[in-house]
Amino acid sequence: MYSRVIIACLLAFGTLPALADRSIDNALVASGSNRSELERALADAPEAQRAHMAWLIAHMPTTDLTGLDAKFLLKHVDAATMAWEHAPWHAQVDEALFREAILPYANVSEQRELWIEPLRAQCMPMIEGLASPDVCAVALNQKLFPATKVQYSTKRKRADQSPSESIASGMASCTGLSILLIDACRSVGIPARFVGVPMWMDGSGNHSWVEVWDGTQWRFTGAAEPAGDKLDEGWFSARAAAQDNANPEHAIYAVTWRDTGIAFPMRFDEHGPEVHAVDVTDRYKRSATTVMEGQELVRVVVRDRGSKQRVARTVVCCDRAGAELARGTSRDEKCDLNDHLELLVPQSASISFAVAEEPLSKQVRENSDDPTLTLFVEGAPSKGLSKEESDRLTKTLVQTYINEARVKEEAEFRARVLKLDALEMPFWFATYGEKPAAGRSLFISMHGGGGAPKEVNDQQWENQKKLYQPKEGVYVAPRAPTNTWNLWHEGHIDPLFDRLIRDMILFEGVDPNKVYIMGYSAGGDGVFQLTPRMADRFAAAAMMAGHPNETKPDGLRNLPFTLHMGGNDAAFKRNEIGRQWGTMLDACAAADAGGYPHEVVIHEGKGHWMDRKDAVAIGWMAKYTRDLRPKKIVWLQDDVTEARFYWLANAQPKAGQRVVAMRDAQIITIEEASGVEELRIRLDDSMLDLDLPVRVEMHGSALFEGIVPRTQETMMQTLNERGDPTGVFTAEIVVRVAPASP
Repeated sequence: MYSRVIIACLLAFGTLPALADRSIDNALVASGSNRSELERALADAPEAQRAHMAWLIAHMPTTDLTGLDAKFLLKHVDAATMAWEHAPWHAQVDEALFREAILPYANVSEQRELWIEPLRAQCMPMIEGLASPDVCAVALNQKLFPATKVQYSTKRKRADQSPSESIASGMASCTGLSILLIDACRSVGIPARFVGVPMWMDGSGNHSWVEVWDGTQWRFTGAAEPAGDKLDEGWFSARAAAQDNANPEHAIYAVTWRDTGIAFPMRFDEHGPEVHAVDVTDRYKRSATTVMEGQELVRVVVRDRGSKQRVARTVVCCDRAGAELARGTSRDEKCDLNDHLELLVPQSASISFAVAEEPLSKQVRENSDDPTLTLFVEGAPSKGLSKEESDRLTKTLVQTYINEARVKEEAEFRARVLKLDALEMPFWFATYGEKPAAGRSLFISMHGGGGAPKEVNDQQWENQKKLYQPKEGVYVAPRAPTNTWNLWHEGHIDPLFDRLIRDMILFEGVDPNKVYIMGYSAGGDGVFQLTPRMADRFAAAAMMAGHPNETKPDGLRNLPFTLHMGGNDAAFKRNEIGRQWGTMLDACAAADAGGYPHEVVIHEGKGHWMDRKDAVAIGWMAKYTRDLRPKKIVWLQDDVTEARFYWLANAQPKAGQRVVAMRDAQIITIEEASGVEELRIRLDDSMLDLDLPVRVEMHGSALFEGIVPRTQETMMQTLNERGDPTGVFTAEIVVRVAPASP
């Protein structure tokens, strides 16, 4: 360990700078147990780089002070210094600007990684022969994204992706694209910084972009949105010019590591580091777009009628007599979510907009206050990936996801506590038997209690740990996050159990198709409530001595379900209701061939405690393996709703919605869609032949018919939803099953 005496000596001999806004000593104190790593970085830094290292440490976010090691910092500072010193424009970038806009290893809350050397190796050939930072920045913006195959997508894993995360997935938000371009610029010695607006003046959302130093001043550009060979142009220029910092939410901010007293308001990760900012709104006002009296600026979006995706088409605006007033090209899904075609047109009682050569798209606009107009067209199907390409890409995406998730989630998993907002769910587990080749089984066992003091529920948790023992598998007993009567079926349980399953797959080698759920008493209440709405997560379920309350069994169509109840368990009429559920499940199975596998056992002569007779349910469940792609789905939304169920998804789930869907070869039939307007149907080659046309029909009418492309976006979306390696679908159809609400 490097002692504080060494650091004091370095300060005394002038090899560490005195910093006005934050001292080295304060940073070292804030680093806690990581102090020795920072002291090592300061002491081991070459003398010419030691002042840069000191500045970096003095300005690091507190979360990094406690987590980054000396090896990382030494390697990064050395690479950043070399990039600066070897840049042809080095003389135009003083030391202060270098520390501000080249030296930082991160922009906002993205994953910390060593990005300079890999990006520099890729970017240097792109700027060969160019001698000014502005020209090089434009070249990088034009060449980097096609070379890395990264494009804008709303289906990226998260907003604040690091360069390696965006490159691995091929998708990024405007934030991830900006981070990638900024780091690419910095890797070749171009000062660059992150800029963002929390909310546009019209309330349509936020946006992030990039500023680069041209040798004399800051200039802006949109990442992956290069405007020819120029800076200070972009689809958002007019919007940025109209922003007003009288309201902080509408101001434009540039990120800085200096303590300015202004916090960067765009928090991409609520647990991430606080970032400082400077208000740069006034610089953007000078480029305001002039809208003359009698004119208006109309934003136009063109969407494919079937998929609802944005498509690039030529849009023409005409007056009442048919004379052309304006035209332009709409944006597709590769463009930012708020980047739309903007046409400056006369204010008129009646003007029309249409897609060229597609007159059915025509819409008449009559003094509308809505600045955005949507046109619908019949879009050409995407070519998509081949089966072989999608198979290879699935393996790559899954392995990348696993590698990154293990790093991100390890500390929380090892602490044996999952957190969601202010709630915590501790969990205990034990492992039994030899691990099968496909992975271990997982048994989630919910304790009783509820509506009782914490001490009572704690004791129930302790009892549950010892209650059952499978022959093989990981036996997990979580502790409910609350002490309420409904402790196992409140809305926070679903996402916490999703994470518990995901983490057991990541760290304990669990087979995602061999996950089982059970519970006793109040835990049995949880089984009754959770399994119909979360059936697609489990291979089988066992309910012991619980009460269903208002829940219905519809969603159990593909989930083997066993119920064990004491014949004398009369409290809340549990025994009577248990028998009723047996009759009800028998009727469901009789009416739906192949559906509702179940076993109901009433232990006559037993009360609420069944003397472990119910333990036979463990072996009964273990016979089953989950079918995530069943031929038929019955999906009934409970008061706690789900956005995905087996191979269906619903972007607007509401309590009471009911969907019944079947698949047979190349035909998907929606038998019922009560209260639902739009459904997403997820497919892959194990379900049907994606190289042949697929038909989706309802009541005999076709909702969709054609080739469904395999896409990376769908693969990433379905993987990120659950973190389930076997739950990746490669294609998606969006169908409207009911008229849009007025």
